[in-house]
Amino acid sequence: MRVDHDPAALGAGAFYRLLTALVVPRPIAWASTLAADGTTANLAPHSFFTVACTDPPIVQFTSVGRKDSLRNVQATGEFVVNFASEPLFEQINASAVDFPAHESEFDAVGIEREPSLRVAPPRVAASPVALECRLHSTLGIGNSTLVLGEVVHAAVREDVIVDGHPDIRRLRPLARLGGDEWGTVGEIHDLARIAYRDWPPT
Repeated sequence: MRVDHDPAALGAGAFYRLLTALVVPRPIAWASTLAADGTTANLAPHSFFTVACTDPPIVQFTSVGRKDSLRNVQATGEFVVNFASEPLFEQINASAVDFPAHESEFDAVGIEREPSLRVAPPRVAASPVALECRLHSTLGIGNSTLVLGEVVHAAVREDVIVDGHPDIRRLRPLARLGGDEWGTVGEIHDLARIAYRDWPPT
């Protein structure tokens, strides 16, 4: 037995809550941006986030509605995706407060910043990874805007690298689930992809 859900019958709000409880876990783009006049550095988590392309390297996040992140990116053409790590859980959540545009989440929440190398928006100093991005394009879809940014620099903290590769146990990523639920990395399984020449596996 299955329970059927009609988006039109449920309405946008109810179906949004259902959809975000089903499309899980979702990585978080903790995006830092600068206001058009350069005076305010904003910071906000976006849980609709993924890689869009590998060559050139492009990441994407979705702004539901017109939030400060979207306005700033469209005005300046730059943003930074700061890695959402478990030790930063409460700061990430607090940066989602709907502060007015002129108030910096860095300052309001007490988040230390550091300068970026290739773009103007600052990085979160305590985040283990920062992806500095230049705007590739935006796409409006319904009540949301898809933001695609080309990664022009990646800064990875040395202590999360093992044998030349970022280690998931040291990165300790956070993920968004349904409602007010958040997830962390649990049991990790290693399983190599099977090449066609090796099929069927023995």
